[in-house]
Amino acid sequence: METSVAESFRNGIVLITGSTGFLGKVLTEKLLRSCPVKYVVMLVRSKKELNANQRVANIYKQKLFDRIRLEKPDFTKSIKVIEGNLEELSMGLSLNDFEWIVENVNFVFHCAATIKFNEPLDLASKINIQGTENLLALASKMKNLKGFVHVSTAYSHCPRNEIKEEYYKVPVTVTELKNKLIDNVPTSNIIENWPNTYTFTKAVTENVILTNENRLPISIFRPSIIGCTKSEPEPGWLENMNGPTGLVTGVMVGFLRTMPNIGSNITDMIPADYTVNALISVMWDTVNRHKQSNDVSLEAPKIYNYVSCVESPLSWGRYIREMHDQYYVAPPLQSMWYGFYIFYTNLIIGSILRFFLHRIPGAFMDLMLILSGKSPKMLRMYSKSEGMIDLLYEFSMRQWIFDNRNTRELWQSLSEDDKNEFRFSLKAFDWKSYIEAYYHGIRKHILNEDISNVEKALSKNYKLLRLHQLCVVLIILLIFHFCWMFIKYLF
Repeated sequence: METSVAESFRNGIVLITGSTGFLGKVLTEKLLRSCPVKYVVMLVRSKKELNANQRVANIYKQKLFDRIRLEKPDFTKSIKVIEGNLEELSMGLSLNDFEWIVENVNFVFHCAATIKFNEPLDLASKINIQGTENLLALASKMKNLKGFVHVSTAYSHCPRNEIKEEYYKVPVTVTELKNKLIDNVPTSNIIENWPNTYTFTKAVTENVILTNENRLPISIFRPSIIGCTKSEPEPGWLENMNGPTGLVTGVMVGFLRTMPNIGSNITDMIPADYTVNALISVMWDTVNRHKQSNDVSLEAPKIYNYVSCVESPLSWGRYIREMHDQYYVAPPLQSMWYGFYIFYTNLIIGSILRFFLHRIPGAFMDLMLILSGKSPKMLRMYSKSEGMIDLLYEFSMRQWIFDNRNTRELWQSLSEDDKNEFRFSLKAFDWKSYIEAYYHGIRKHILNEDISNVEKALSKNYKLLRLHQLCVVLIILLIFHFCWMFIKYLF
């Protein structure tokens, strides 16, 4: 009989890269709370004058760890912090730390990556490809390694219309890519049909793992768009403005007022806690498959697409509409304008709308800031936000056909107890309650607003609505006036 998911980690030592990132934090918390691990090893680099231990200490203070603080007050004793950098030779590890990892680590979750769509190709390659190569080289030396899971993305091969749980060729090998970068070949000529350097470097990295030259017990996990948590360790937890979160937040506070018409398209969103449960289950499956093969190398590492569109599709229209329903109940107190938006399908119309709804108000507000002795910032913020929307355009307007058979078979292979503890199936998922939690998560964790200010926020929002309506009436009157003057001029 196979060991349960949690039991497969008993007294094990788990190494996590990217442990200071959103997914890495949720994964660390879940492993410490639900699995009897001996240590979770957090590989962290120094940053902004903080060493690795100081950075991790700041992480412990976040609300994400409130639940485990109550259930396991001494959870920090099960965390070992090691300073290192994936991009450097030998990952920047001291000799003692290198030897300790080789002797002791049993499981590796590789979550570290740069997820910036507009990252320069040389830097994206250094982090996503070279960093993975360095980690694979280290893993090949680990004497007691049971499993290695590499976190990729469901969109790694986005130039294709259909993405199955299999490998696809990329235009260049790693060696060819390095030579092209040395020769300063233009990025567009290298990545070809890929829309950004993030998805391209993830695709190349998958091909590095495909060879599995080090004969590791390894799998690839491809999540789609990771949203806030559904329930663990609390509903609605999130910490950044990436992807749809930034879009919704901008609309909530009245900052963004126009966006592409993506309503009928499917958003392949997945909850962060479900994603982590699936990731842990993939490790369990990887370990079991390797045991069943009697440690003989499998032909190719297995791939798991973790997506929602197959079993429980959610449209952007429903997502935005139900977010707005929550806005009427509890608008943000710090709103700068009443929340409204105008969709566009034509990019030229979109540019015109941006000019009138973003640039003109932004210029006016910057002028007010200058007159009050402050530095202008609104036009710069609009430029950055619109750039982000443009980068996401490809993924909001296109539709992909995903196959997730391996992931569904993995779910069916779990015991009932494991299904309850590590729930990740999205069949008949309750999107309504999730979107509600998402909205209030943004309000609480991004905007730092307490639910107790709702009455005051509603009062302010009513005043903003009246001001908005007044402006609309004035604009309509101005338009009629200019039309009347134009007609009089003609006749």
